[in-house]
Amino acid sequence: MNFDLTDERQMLQDTLRRFLTDRYTTQVRNDILSIEAGQSVEIWTELAELGVVGALFTEDCGGFGGLGFDLAVVFEELGRAGVVEPFLDNAVLAGGLVAALGDETQRAQLDEVIQGRLQMALAHGEPTTRYDLSRVNTTAVEKEESIVLNGRKAVVVNAEAADVLVISAREAGAVDDEAGISLFLIPRDAQGLTVEGYALLAGGRAAEIVLEDVTIPASARLGVSGEAFAAIEDRIAAANVAICAETLGAMETATRLTQEYLMTRKQFGRPIGSFQALAHRMSDLLIEMEQARSAVINAAGHLESDRVIRERHVSAAKNLIGRAGRLVAEDSIQMHGGIAMTQEYELAHIAKRIVMAEHRFGDCDHHLERFIALSAA
Repeated sequence: MNFDLTDERQMLQDTLRRFLTDRYTTQVRNDILSIEAGQSVEIWTELAELGVVGALFTEDCGGFGGLGFDLAVVFEELGRAGVVEPFLDNAVLAGGLVAALGDETQRAQLDEVIQGRLQMALAHGEPTTRYDLSRVNTTAVEKEESIVLNGRKAVVVNAEAADVLVISAREAGAVDDEAGISLFLIPRDAQGLTVEGYALLAGGRAAEIVLEDVTIPASARLGVSGEAFAAIEDRIAAANVAICAETLGAMETATRLTQEYLMTRKQFGRPIGSFQALAHRMSDLLIEMEQARSAVINAAGHLESDRVIRERHVSAAKNLIGRAGRLVAEDSIQMHGGIAMTQEYELAHIAKRIVMAEHRFGDCDHHLERFIALSAA
């Protein structure tokens, strides 16, 4: 199998890397994190104009990518620069579900998403859900030609900035059944919908959402009633590939900063990187990096496979990336010393991103158990 990037993907990678190197400095990111919105409209618009959002959608949705390796290329660069803008939640998750299930009118909104003029967010997780995608307590009851939603959603990333929310709710079945889950497109300012936002540790913002008799037309439903679970699982798989690639990019930055520091910081008249103990630890990190890259390539290459194969490779990658990422983050900080914990230094933000990424869409233990179960199926 040829793992070399196509000319188009190589061009996208080079363009994105040059832009982020010039525009997304540590100071710029810290300034973005200090504002209430938690993201830069200017940066978002410029990246959309570069075609970054379009690379996350297929051609039939107005994009020019959308496959596993397209996601891997984009998110590795976003992770390398520590970008906090919500590409994952806006395009891959919410936008991806509209692309998969939406009718012609609903899918027409994706043009606005790709151009950077419309933002979306997926509200699926709930306070008692943890990582179980099928556990949905929020209810949707059809009344005449309308649908009434009641329930709570937790840690909805990008909810405050979103113009439209993609919200899951149960129309039939028990609370943990895969069948019976539907998705709905709801304006963020809908009557009865409350959004309580807060900052995230690794950058960006999320919110708790409460739905109290939120009434929407039946035309707001995405796809067939009660049959959204397969699409949700598919998009979460794509999100896991994206977050693995993002973590890989962040790990590359962490190791680069550590190598530079070890060759700059001196003790006893020579760089501390020349000391055998630190050289061995640095070698271990580089080995972990190669394993992590192989895992991302493997997951990206199987994203379009059938469900069992796709999910098995995604869980294997998420487990490995979680373990390797934590090692890289912790060892990079230890080899730097106190400077690594200061907000003004790049590694402080990068290490937080690496550690917190493990807990989105399932941590190491969850994906190990899932991989074992899928292998036995």
